[in-house]
Amino acid sequence: MAMAIAALRREGRRVLLNTPSPAATMAALSPAASQSQIAPLGARSISTQIVRNRMKSVKNIQKITKAMKMVAASKLRAVQTRTENSRGLWQPFTALLGDAPSVNVKKNVIVAITSDKGLCGGINSTSVKVSKALQKMTSGPEKESKYVILGEKGKVQLIRDSRKHIEMTVSELQKNPINYTQVAVLADDILKNVEYDAIRVVFNKFQSVISFRPTLATILSPEVGARS
Repeated sequence: MAMAIAALRREGRRVLLNTPSPAATMAALSPAASQSQIAPLGARSISTQIVRNRMKSVKNIQKITKAMKMVAASKLRAVQTRTENSRGLWQPFTALLGDAPSVNVKKNVIVAITSDKGLCGGINSTSVKVSKALQKMTSGPEKESKYVILGEKGKVQLIRDSRKHIEMTVSELQKNPINYTQVAVLADDILKNVEYDAIRVVFNKFQSVISFRPTLATILSPEVGARS
């Protein structure tokens, strides 16, 4: 009797294992259905309309980006032209009066020229690094070196560890296109409010869109210039 019951149980297990699942039964009953048409479990379906909308959105973004590039290129050409034309003003004076970057004087003023806004590569950080190195070289027991900072970015970087050496700061210079009158007024303001024997201007000389050269120009006071 016990052997007969065990045999029936084994037979029941075989029947359960060989019974197809409901999904397989429906697929077998539907002749039009194929394995390639059945989406895998957990897969998301997306309509062609959504794909078209996304492609259209990407194309619109590309058009906007292209227009922004054209505007930026136009502004760059205008600024580049003004920069190159301005070299005809200061280069003859430098050739006539000379430049003395290694002059040894007591009162040194370092004019660091930076921008008010960022996202312009290493222009501001390079100007700040050169200014810091120059300040260390021109400082000593019998010498003093002060900063005059043009631009908000230079002010933010130098004020962290050189607050006591900052004599004057000027920002928001780039709101309007810089011209000779604006520069002359600014230079006159610096010369009247800062005591100096030598002013060392640190700026980036434009080479190309992706290249610039840190440059130093030295301006001596009339007294020091007469002695040298």
